[in-house]
Amino acid sequence: QPALLRALRTAVLQGKGSDVSQILQSPLNFLDQSLLKGSKPYLTGVQSVSMADIVLWGALHPILSDSSFTLGEHNSVKTWFDRVAAVHSCQSAVQKVLQGKGLQAMKSYMQRQPAPQNSQCRDAQPCNNNPAEGKRNVLVTSALPYVNNVPHLGNIIGCVLSADVFSRYGRLRGWNMLFVCGTDEYGTATENKAREEGLTPQQICDKYHAVHSSIYSWFQIDFDFFGRTTTEKQTEIAQNIFWRLHKHGYLVEDTVEQLRCENCQRFLADRFVEGTCPHCSYPEARGDQCDKCGRLINAVELRDPQCKVCRQTPVIRSSKHLFLDLPKLESQLEQWLEKSTSTGDWTTNAKQITHSWIRDGLKPRCITRDLHWGTPVPHPDFKEKVFYVWFDAPIGYLSITANYTSEWERWWKNPLQVELYNFMAKDNVPFHSVVFPCSLLGAQDNYTLVNHLVATEYLNYEDTKFSKSRGTGVFGDMAKDTGIPSDVWRFYLLYVRPEGQDSAFSWADMAMKNNSELLNNLGNFINRAGMFVTKFFEGCVPVMELQREDKELLAVVGWELQQYIQLMDKVKIRDALKHILNISRHGNQYIQVNQPWKKIKGEESERLRAGTVTGVAVNIACLLSVMLLPYMPLVSQIIRDQLNAPQSCVYTMLQGSGTFVCSLSAGHRIGTVSPLFQKLEAEQIEALKKRFGGQQVLDVHDAPLQSTPSTPAAAPAAAIKVAAVEGGDKVRALKAQKAEKDVIAAEVSKLLELKTQLALAEGKNLEPTSKKGKKK
Repeated sequence: QPALLRALRTAVLQGKGSDVSQILQSPLNFLDQSLLKGSKPYLTGVQSVSMADIVLWGALHPILSDSSFTLGEHNSVKTWFDRVAAVHSCQSAVQKVLQGKGLQAMKSYMQRQPAPQNSQCRDAQPCNNNPAEGKRNVLVTSALPYVNNVPHLGNIIGCVLSADVFSRYGRLRGWNMLFVCGTDEYGTATENKAREEGLTPQQICDKYHAVHSSIYSWFQIDFDFFGRTTTEKQTEIAQNIFWRLHKHGYLVEDTVEQLRCENCQRFLADRFVEGTCPHCSYPEARGDQCDKCGRLINAVELRDPQCKVCRQTPVIRSSKHLFLDLPKLESQLEQWLEKSTSTGDWTTNAKQITHSWIRDGLKPRCITRDLHWGTPVPHPDFKEKVFYVWFDAPIGYLSITANYTSEWERWWKNPLQVELYNFMAKDNVPFHSVVFPCSLLGAQDNYTLVNHLVATEYLNYEDTKFSKSRGTGVFGDMAKDTGIPSDVWRFYLLYVRPEGQDSAFSWADMAMKNNSELLNNLGNFINRAGMFVTKFFEGCVPVMELQREDKELLAVVGWELQQYIQLMDKVKIRDALKHILNISRHGNQYIQVNQPWKKIKGEESERLRAGTVTGVAVNIACLLSVMLLPYMPLVSQIIRDQLNAPQSCVYTMLQGSGTFVCSLSAGHRIGTVSPLFQKLEAEQIEALKKRFGGQQVLDVHDAPLQSTPSTPAAAPAAAIKVAAVEGGDKVRALKAQKAEKDVIAAEVSKLLELKTQLALAEGKNLEPTSKKGKKK
């Protein structure tokens, strides 16, 4: 299948049918020899068509039935192919699927497929798996996604997609990159999911690891290695760090109060307990953290706690646990933080969250749990316990690397040669900036600590939050079913990447950005530049005699390129994307002003001018293909294929001084040019918006007020309480942004109405609000 996909891409999207034979030569040789050796009419050797014949024949049919392709000496393959083709049901299936269009019927399908992994940038600048002297060695990690669910668009942009863009960019820059990630598979979340689905924790891990891998592959996330934490290496490395912390006196024992469900006969760790947050009153806070306010919680602090298994009220009991002595490590941590945050590229929110932890004073952090599913604690006094997931999970970066290369310590115990970039959403910051670094500092084994901590804010869905249970929002396994190519998804998510503040995914905005920025701006410029070469100059780049106007344009393009490099170096991914779009806007304006389609019909001097404009434009298009590679890898490859661009252009553009390089000199023959993007129609977008809008619950703003306090409100109290908390946050945000007074007043009015409804829902008496006099 990988060879076949490359062949289809070459034939259908790039128009290079002549290259298909070379791509399929080795697989067809193998198939031919297998058929010849078996001396049987079908693949499995039986006398009738089998499922194997149907699958392989159907996959090969678009290629082998095309008149431009010849099987050459593969006589056994030809005989077999014709024999299966004679089956009536196969003939009718072909007609139904391809409808007589042959290879061209595959075009829309191929446009939705991701580019083959590890092909776009590594062919140009191969990655060395070990740090090298004299090179910039960059280790990139993306926060390990929990294995118990399907990631939504916010998860994808906050972690793996942002890390992928930077990793691809680093390879373009010639840095020695290693990009690792994997599924976080231990802890209460997995046990809970296993209980819900009636599977074992290992079965849940196997199931969802495959789901995650498939999603990231479709989004073209180009990991060097995507592993998992349920491995022997994880146990070995985590227990080694544990014993080193124990040896150096950074672990303390303490007896703690825990919630225990007498009905289930077990202590309730983390996600097995749910209740009301003591800080913000969110009614569905977990036993370790509130998803609403982000504060860490001790489960016994929850108000109205419930066991998530049986919904009984737990009781408080004592249990002995081990703690990481963070106060003892505080001075070491502060010294390291001062250096790392001052010299590295830490996002503002990462610095603020970390400093708030330090400012409030560190407390010992429990690293053990009363669970069965986790890395075993090797200490004989705690043999019935496992490591807490937030002690264990970050160590997964090390074990995943160790499962990839036996020389993993050259990356993870090499702080003088290796720069470590951590990508995550902001709620993961304290574990990566305080808890995990303290674990490594206390282990005293020369570990590589994070130099650049890159945290995003949150991506919301339209005007609400992603919710799998309510069917609200797009989740990773749904994106490919929309018919929108993965590159377009990547582009839009990166365009609205929540770099400095929360942002929102919007279907209407996605359609507008696709139709304006991709179709009418970027795609229009690149297509026109290539078409002028084909139409006016017989497919060859014309001679260019630069005038002052051309040099000015190239200076502007060079400036935009340098801005792009500076921003990408600082991991300002969203801002850097705007400079790509700026260049194509400059290019469109340049073409429009010079009108080469008119000048080509004029005198010799005007035809020469048309040639210069066309040559400059097509070289800018080549530059754009390289700048796009981290963002839209498949589109980048298609542009370079259409321009028949030399492979060297992939890395010469961004290395050295970052100046514009002419890669397509006069006489260079380009390939077949075709449109890059398709318009997203309003009807299509409206249907998608409706499809992913979820099962809408009662809008509490529209809930009728009851006439008496004793009558329950139409909306449940929990739902109203959540809406009230969100409304309060919105009012505070509007005030901080100094929004218009009438806008703030409208939200305040909604908030007061919610509070009234909440009082009714909870059966409280309503007291008249006293009017306060105006401040003078």
